[in-house]
Amino acid sequence: MAGAARKTTKNEKPEDVLLSHVIYMRGSGHPALALTGQQIGSSGKTYASAGVQCALNPVSGMAPMVQAGLYNPISTSTATVSLNGASVATVTFLNPDASVWLANGSNTVVVAPAGSPADSYSFNAPLTYAGQPNMCIPNTSGNRISGDLEYAASSKSYTTVTPGCALNPATGRAQPYVNLFDNGKYLLNVSANDVPLTQLNGSTRRSTPVFLSAGLNVISAANGSLSTDYYVRDGGTGSCTLP
Repeated sequence: MAGAARKTTKNEKPEDVLLSHVIYMRGSGHPALALTGQQIGSSGKTYASAGVQCALNPVSGMAPMVQAGLYNPISTSTATVSLNGASVATVTFLNPDASVWLANGSNTVVVAPAGSPADSYSFNAPLTYAGQPNMCIPNTSGNRISGDLEYAASSKSYTTVTPGCALNPATGRAQPYVNLFDNGKYLLNVSANDVPLTQLNGSTRRSTPVFLSAGLNVISAANGSLSTDYYVRDGGTGSCTLP
């Protein structure tokens, strides 16, 4: 929470504070996340992420976002957060942070604290290939579809194309899912929307179901540092009706 962020030192200006760390970076040819942390506005009362990160939007799926809000607030603090001129949230001492989902391209996030000048932050969420929904969705044009199966460009894995419907034991809800297969005896670390799921080895564990959240889901199968396979699936509303 921003209220827990460190204070500036005697000779340090608030706008000079930058706490950054790497969230992750996809391999060559796939979208990469910027460094992320905090940047403090010139008012000394607001902050925003230092860079864009990919996160799971509850409606649209994987999408670029930043956090913005109050920096070291007091009990009476309040501010309005806007994106590209449209208000998106009101932040307070009890709820000082807001998630701001970015549009494609250039974005301006403004945090306007009551009784103080507003702070403006600029972010870019660039598209890198034709038809890309947003910067968080990798290019899978190198994959090959045969029937109801999609094979990765590396040929190390494949998934079913059409989602099924099953009870997700982790959520207790009926959700759409696809099956991901090891297409050999590769050691594959499987993730969905950047959350690690399991490891396949092509022998004792050859496949795994991957349950889909609402909107666009990014499924990955990483063979160490050698290659990473990507698949994109639309989970609709994230719910389904069992047959």
